[in-house]
Amino acid sequence: MSFTELVSSMTASVNESRSGEAQSGSTQPETTHSVTISEDWMQGRTTYGGLSAALCLQAVMNEYPGLPPLRSAQINFVGPAGGTVSITTRVMRQGKSVAYISAEMVGDKGIATHAVFCFGTSRESKLNRDFTDKPCVPGIEESTDFFKLGPGPVFTANFDCLLSVGEPPMSGTDLKEFYIWCRHRDQSANGVVALLSIADMPPPAVLPMFKEFAPISSMTWMMNFVKEDLSTSDGWYLLRSEAENAQDGYSSQDMQVWNSDKELLITGRQSVAIFY
Repeated sequence: MSFTELVSSMTASVNESRSGEAQSGSTQPETTHSVTISEDWMQGRTTYGGLSAALCLQAVMNEYPGLPPLRSAQINFVGPAGGTVSITTRVMRQGKSVAYISAEMVGDKGIATHAVFCFGTSRESKLNRDFTDKPCVPGIEESTDFFKLGPGPVFTANFDCLLSVGEPPMSGTDLKEFYIWCRHRDQSANGVVALLSIADMPPPAVLPMFKEFAPISSMTWMMNFVKEDLSTSDGWYLLRSEAENAQDGYSSQDMQVWNSDKELLITGRQSVAIFY
């Protein structure tokens, strides 16, 4: 199922017998958003993390239309989930310019994903510039298949991925960093929800160091969205991942996403469990 079809298939139902607390302190019926995740979006025994985060965001945007631009997202990948899942949301706080809204995805094994999204209106500022240099890396035409040493997890068939700098997964390299160009194969996938789903596409930055297959699992993921205009040319985004350490079975990594003009859109960090 394409990304657009999957996101569009989300349904909502209101449970009058269960109430969530509104910002004013009053109660209101709880809305549950449901969606069935197809097998082609799986990563081992669970749903691809970028899709889980994107579905949480879609549920929030469906329930609270008219929100200001997304500024930050904090995702906890708590447990596995697949098939039919349900998502509930809650306004944690809504002020004059910033709103914090949480979303929780639950599958048949319990909580799968917990997310907190921060939305904020723009304001005039004397500071308006990027302090991060544009990456000087090969473009799309000069890049090669990221999975040239073997196919990736099932969900990767939903994306085009080209290696710009670094080495492919399980190549046994000593390099701790790579850049890839990536886009949805679904040409209708665009906007902030689609971008969130693609931002988690790179495997952990330590994976190219592996010499053979071993399990990995993302635990936490934090992103700052630094621009309101998230558009790009022909769907392509440039993604970077750099491992900062790997110790005691865990790794911390730094991440960025640029558009096709190499304008910075997202900065992020991720904590990963490794079994290698």
